Order: sequence, then C-alpha cells, then structure tokens
Amino acid sequence: MRTILISSFTILLVSCSSTYTNIDPSGKTFPTISGSSLNGKEYTIPADFFGEKILLLVGFKRKSQFDIDRWTIPRLQSKALMTTPIRVAARPVAEGKLTEEAVHEWQSQGMTLASGLLPADRIESLIERAKSVFPEAGSEAARLVRDFGSGGRFVFPSVDAAFNALTLDQALVGAVAQLLDVSPSALRLTQSDLWPKYGHASRHRQDNQDQRIHMDYPNHMLVHPPPWDTPAAVEIIIYYSDARECAGETGFVPRTGPSDPAYQYPYTQSPGMSDYPFLNDRSSAEQYFADQAPDIATFRATLYEREQVADFRVGDVLFYRHDVWHRGRPLVEGTMRLAQNLTFRRADADWVAQLHPGWPWAMYRDGQPFERWVANASVFERTLIGFPPPGHAFWTPETLAGVIARYGPFGFDAVPYKDVNSKRLG
Repeated sequence: MRTILISSFTILLVSCSSTYTNIDPSGKTFPTISGSSLNGKEYTIPADFFGEKILLLVGFKRKSQFDIDRWTIPRLQSKALMTTPIRVAARPVAEGKLTEEAVHEWQSQGMTLASGLLPADRIESLIERAKSVFPEAGSEAARLVRDFGSGGRFVFPSVDAAFNALTLDQALVGAVAQLLDVSPSALRLTQSDLWPKYGHASRHRQDNQDQRIHMDYPNHMLVHPPPWDTPAAVEIIIYYSDARECAGETGFVPRTGPSDPAYQYPYTQSPGMSDYPFLNDRSSAEQYFADQAPDIATFRATLYEREQVADFRVGDVLFYRHDVWHRGRPLVEGTMRLAQNLTFRRADADWVAQLHPGWPWAMYRDGQPFERWVANASVFERTLIGFPPPGHAFWTPETLAGVIARYGPFGFDAVPYKDVNSKRLG
C-alpha cells in the first residue's frame, strides 16, 4: 500500500469526557476509509488514488470548513495548480435549510450550490412539462434558439400552477431569507423564468453558448451594487438537467476577501458596463477588450484563470449575487440544459428592478439607450422609476463612486446626490 506523507498536520479531539494527545502522523500509512462525495460518487481512500499525489484535509468540526476553504482556495486558484477548473459539488441541506457553511460561502465568496432543498417530485413534473413545450434537443427548431428566456411560456405568473408553486416554494424563499438575514416577508420576487439552452457549434457575437465572464447587475439594478457586506438581492438558478450529460455549467470566480483584486469597487470591466458595448460571446468580448482596452483584457484573463464550475445535478440550486463574476459555459453539442432563473430582493431595495422587456433589458440594445437616458434625466424622472432619491440611505461614498463609474461616461451629474448628503459624503 502506498504511503501518504502529511506534514504539519495535528489533530485534537475533545469530547465531554476525554482528551486525546496529538500525534505526529508523518510517514505513516493512512488508514483505509470509505464513503461518498457530495456528488454521490463512492470512494475508498487511499486505494482509489493509488500512484497519485493527494492532499486530504479533515475537518473535525463543521465550522472548521471555513478555515479549510480559507487555506485551500488561494492555492487551488494558483496557475501552477489550476490546469482544469475546480468542479464544485452541491452541499446537502440540513433539515430543509441551508447549512451555516453554505450561508457563509455565499456571503463571503458570492455563491453556494445546494442539493435536496426542493421536492424531487415537483422537479420531475416540471421537467416533463418543459420538455413537452420546448424544441427537442438536436432539432432544427432548437438550432435557432440562441438566447435567454422561455418566450413567456414559463414566466411567473404562468398558466402552469406547478411552476408558480415552485417559484414561491417555502424552502426556497427561506433559503434566500437566510442568505440576506431578513424575514421571508421582507423579500420581493423580481424574476422567475424556466428556459432551455441548447448546445451547438456555430456562434455570433451575441450568442449565449460560450458566454463572456460578467456580472448581472446592469440589467437588474438601476444603480451600482452596494459594497459587498450589504447585498440587496439573491440570484438563483434551479437546474433541471445533469452537468454530466449536457455540460453548460455555470462558471464563477469566488471572492477571496476584501483585498481580492477581482473585486475592487467599482465594477465596470465587462461588456455592457459603463460605455463598453454589450457583447455576449466570450471570444467576441475578449477580442474587443484586447483591441480597445488591453489593461481590462489582461484583468479579465485572470478571471478565466480563476474560474470554478458548479457541477450540478437535477434539482440542485445555485444561489449567487449580482456582483459576482460568472458566466455560462458551453453545452455538449446536440444537448439541452433546462434551468430556472429567479431573483429575490430586499423589500427596501427599490432600485433592484422587476425583470421585464423594458429598461432591465435595455443594456442589450445597441447604443446603450437606457444608460444615456438615466445620465440625462432629471432627478425627479429617475426617482419615478426607482432610482434612489437624494438623501436615500443607499448613498455612500462607495455607492456614489459606483454610480458615477457606470453612468459618468454618458454625462451623469452626481452633484444633487452628493450635496444633499454632504455630511456623509464629504
């Protein structure tokens, strides 16, 4: 049997009646253990890894997962180790709720993938309904579908009662309340759409097959996201497919802390932000920045290098944020991925828009007409559509700088918002 060397590894087990002395395991053979991973695969250690170098970190208390993550994530994201993206498996829920580790993961890193939250029978029922409505994978009709959305067929409220019920499922809403640390009654739904994505080879600059890395806030928020520790909303993807069959995983860049260079406020380094034109296809977007803004192209290259992927199964739920870097990865050609996108905001965050064909989708229009309108509208006109008025608690030095970064290139005048809050903003 192969010997696994473990250095600088100490274990202290404390029970109500006994204290065990630390031992030095260096050079000793690891004991044989068996179990299953979060994605359900069975392993026997060390036999299943014979001839490979492995590092096993053991947490003896649930809350030690935070320390394990804090140690491993920066190392796994280094170029020396990152030859293929890390595949993140779902965390099982506990008694119908997200675990403390899952909540912390979302609040600190920007996402968490959960399993077992939603009733399996509801999921299977919706899969059958959706397959009866949408084009079959590999068909000519499927080949023509290149964009987000169900075309109104599965948008809340829908004629499908099961879809409506799952949108407002008590466990789902409760999980969002956990993440935002509010009462479920303090939440408001702004989006729910179940839609198909198809794998195909040909692409154009607005194709969603291999997305550019981006944040979602421009078509969800009238402003710029608030600082990290005061999130206003939770985005959700419910997966009705299995990544092992179709791929199309959601790629994301976990935030490592306040000094993470990928998450320095404000955020404008993506197509559709500031005065950069919207481009959905990865190669088209990165070529644009390589030609027009090489510094941003270099920055964005580091995001792809750090990308991890949500290794989803049927019924898994991804919770993420409007201010986390992420993208949709390519599907296997000829396959279909079914997923439902939802958003819940805090009731007091009026500037998180209801997703509809009006201004929330205007960022996808050539010439960025909505950004230009906001920049040149009066304070009163902006307020009428949900823009925080002068004196609103939203305005801080950070948020004002973020809004200026977003709308400044179009002529936005920040003076009314700064003057009313002069003591706070300086």
